[in-house]
Amino acid sequence: MTSMSNVNEIDFVEKTTLDNGLKIVTEKIESVKSVTAGIWVKTGSRNETDKQAGITHFLEHMLFKGTETRSSYDIAMSMESVGGYLNAFTSSEYTCYYSRCLNTQLDKALDVLSDMILHPTFPEDEVKKEKKVVIEEMKMYRDSPDDYLFEEFSGNVFKNHPLGRPVIGYEETVSNFERSDLYDYMDDRYQPWNLLVSVAGNVEHKEVVEIVQRYFGEIESKERAESEQHLNDYVPGQQTYTKSIEQTHLILGRRGLHFDHDDKYRLLLANTVLGGGMSSRLHQNVREKYGYCYSINTFNQSYRDTGLFGIYVGTDNDYVDHVRELINKELQKLQDEIIPDQELEEAKAQLKGKLVLSLESTSNRMSRLAKSELYYDRFVTIDELIQEIDGVEAEEIKKFAIGFFDKDQYSEALLIPEELSSKKVG
Repeated sequence: MTSMSNVNEIDFVEKTTLDNGLKIVTEKIESVKSVTAGIWVKTGSRNETDKQAGITHFLEHMLFKGTETRSSYDIAMSMESVGGYLNAFTSSEYTCYYSRCLNTQLDKALDVLSDMILHPTFPEDEVKKEKKVVIEEMKMYRDSPDDYLFEEFSGNVFKNHPLGRPVIGYEETVSNFERSDLYDYMDDRYQPWNLLVSVAGNVEHKEVVEIVQRYFGEIESKERAESEQHLNDYVPGQQTYTKSIEQTHLILGRRGLHFDHDDKYRLLLANTVLGGGMSSRLHQNVREKYGYCYSINTFNQSYRDTGLFGIYVGTDNDYVDHVRELINKELQKLQDEIIPDQELEEAKAQLKGKLVLSLESTSNRMSRLAKSELYYDRFVTIDELIQEIDGVEAEEIKKFAIGFFDKDQYSEALLIPEELSSKKVG
């Protein structure tokens, strides 16, 4: 599989920048009757000060609580009443508010989304109520061993850096948010120069531009200089935590690669071989061969200037040493041996298959369109991605693995049942 089809994907992608700096990117998909429209804000938890920790995520919740002309119920019903829906998400580097609906409802979707962003009211009683909701969300994550351990692991890998803070923030910071803090943060970050409207579906670019111009075109941008974030040196470390749980949970990992790193496709393929599904080496060896776990997987997250890579497993505490040894053997194997041709081709086919299957969702295409613009300032086609994947040689992966999978560069986070905390572990 080297090409999607004879149709050039980029022929259906268009981009416009309004006079105030707001960008609009669209992809026309004639084979569907739906559309997904997203308003992306290039701001996430890494743009917060220590005192603001969690405000980007909290703001995302609060924008659904009412505008000058719509109640929270009106916002919810606006799209549900026509068979669509609204949602949002926050990450370390961006926030997205989006709607999926019939293409005939695009104007309504952008009307509601723009109203949420331009005219929020942040009712005092809703601010107080939502603080409790978010704190309960924090407790939910802390009750989940893998979520809890990932948060601790990430915090140690990016110690004393905003990327090491949880996106959701802390109880102390969220409890202290005031309405004025939300307005100040929006005034600082929710400026047209920091906004991107991404739309994928059966729509015309010209129509989208006209609608966005109507809602956002007259807003003047308040320019500001982006502050540089110094990425401190990474120091590998080991931490052990306790909880009232049955299993022991282990994460082995390190800082990864940024979005535009020269080795990113080598890591993608190595990651697929190592932990990409039930056919992967870790799953076949640790679970299928020895039965040491129910689930073992890898994660690979990229940011604009760094990344995070790791291996997660939940197992019986008696198996921890064995599991760690098996993982290290697999990491060493990638450094010592070239991946066999058939295994590498299967990994490439797996990656390419996932990319092509993702094209069947307008939501996925809207997100890919936006991230392509946010991180590369251009549209990266599926054909280009497939070509990059196909171009990776086994020898290149081995050479990359020698440095990247060196176990001395790996940090460890271990979460053990609290009744074992007084005993020697691992």
